[in-house]
Amino acid sequence: MKKNRILSFFTLAIVGAIVLVTACKKNIPDVRLSLADDMQFTVKQYQPVLGRNTLYAANFSVGSSSIPLNFKIVNMRRFTGEPAPELTDFFPVQVWKTAYDGTEKSIAEIEAKRTIENHQLFEIRQSSGQFVMWAKANSNFVKAQPDSGYVFDVEVSNSGGRKYFKDFKLRPFKERAFEPSTVDASNGQNIFLGNTTNFSNIRGERTGRFLSPSREDVVVLFNKKSDAGNSLTFKFVDTLFKPINPDKFNTTQWATLVHGFDMVKDSEKVTYKVAYPIPLAVYPTPYTIGNGAAARSTFRYERQGFGNIKETALLVLDYAIYEKGDWEIIFWFKTERPKFTND
Repeated sequence: MKKNRILSFFTLAIVGAIVLVTACKKNIPDVRLSLADDMQFTVKQYQPVLGRNTLYAANFSVGSSSIPLNFKIVNMRRFTGEPAPELTDFFPVQVWKTAYDGTEKSIAEIEAKRTIENHQLFEIRQSSGQFVMWAKANSNFVKAQPDSGYVFDVEVSNSGGRKYFKDFKLRPFKERAFEPSTVDASNGQNIFLGNTTNFSNIRGERTGRFLSPSREDVVVLFNKKSDAGNSLTFKFVDTLFKPINPDKFNTTQWATLVHGFDMVKDSEKVTYKVAYPIPLAVYPTPYTIGNGAAARSTFRYERQGFGNIKETALLVLDYAIYEKGDWEIIFWFKTERPKFTND
């Protein structure tokens, strides 16, 4: 009997402890994340160029807020206050499902890394606050400068609540199919025939002087021959636009000139099969400048100058092409033909 009383006592003690713990737990407030007043967006106006993927990173400061945070664009509207279905509807866009790294050996291998997903053409990444404008957006249906564009708000939230940031501006520029561009960014109209580029140690055949970028001795022209293809052609022409044989650039590394395939070279041009855009991603590869933001193609040749001195000539183009097609890049030696022969 005494043993039963002891067991009953311990049973009651355990039950009491459970009840006490449960009661205490009910009185503990929910753990909520903080949403501080010092968080902020560092940029309130966005001006992407239509026709290319544009990412705005490092544009939000969390301050003393707790993370994770959730971001959402709300109340997207045209500057006039009208709805903006072109930016709230979803469209098929091309995205990378596997990272591009520049080692791909064919267009098929590149395309196998890309897929199609449905996205709003201007969106905010839910967890980071980064804005993205997708290349699918174009001025045929998205308003571009000089139009006043769009206004929108952003909701930032966590379990501690939500906060709204008002009246962001989105004022896209019209498409610029290539860079360096010949287009006036404010209205999309062509204002130049071509651009200069970097070069060194290129002597003129007629005068023997070194050609100079500042004199516009060499002009670079971009020409889109077709919307349907996937090729890039390089040409060199003299003052009268007569072709110069690419083989004259006798130390050029043709295999690594561009991330292209199935090279065909003849006496007038050299052509590659390529995937667009060029560069395919903002990622450093052997075909780009150091930060990967532009492609770099370098043409070289050597000749013997006076005194049996070797002269190494360089012609360097940093560029980007954003529209698919059959493109050609023409180097026009506008004032005189390069001197390739030895002295």
